[in-house]
Amino acid sequence: MTDRVVVVTGATGSAGRAVCERLEREGFTVAAVGRDATRLDGVAAASRHVCDLTDLEAVGALRVAVRGEHGHVDGLVHLVGGWRGGSDPEGWDWLEPQLVTSLRYATLAFHDDLAASDAGRLAMVGSISASSPTWGNANYSALKAAAEAWVAAVASGWRRGGTAAAVTFVVKSLGDDATPVDAVAEAVARLWDRPAAEINGSRIPLLPTED
Repeated sequence: MTDRVVVVTGATGSAGRAVCERLEREGFTVAAVGRDATRLDGVAAASRHVCDLTDLEAVGALRVAVRGEHGHVDGLVHLVGGWRGGSDPEGWDWLEPQLVTSLRYATLAFHDDLAASDAGRLAMVGSISASSPTWGNANYSALKAAAEAWVAAVASGWRRGGTAAAVTFVVKSLGDDATPVDAVAEAVARLWDRPAAEINGSRIPLLPTED
């Protein structure tokens, strides 16, 4: 897998760190992306990039930098998140850039690279709340649903290509008492084990089993 270049956004979070470490260990070339240079220093990666993914020009510059350093891109794992409950406008305004705009800008920047790869992969972590919304979690549920719809739309555009796939991993939450971040890392690493046509457009559950 040494020829596979994977961009991991949200690389300084717990899931991002686990994914970067797992991909590096399996021989992928990882380009880690975060907003804090100090926190990025400890992330396992071939290259590290500070970028505000809610800034379209900055994301364009990120794509140029990654292509300039690695030559091509075969994967984009989008792990930028955040959570606030409720339905208030302030909560929506805080969540929307995190959950939707960052995903849109990142996928728009790297879309053509992934489509051109012989095994392009796009992945994000979704939420069961996208399909089971509640009023107490209305902002988060609606925005997660929008993010998942965006990934499904990307998948639709790749349906005839045969080499690229876009998937959503569905969790309730991440953590030792929920879906471990290592389970996310394992699922990401296995994306290249199956043909694109088998997984493109999938919502893949990563839910803890009941004892």
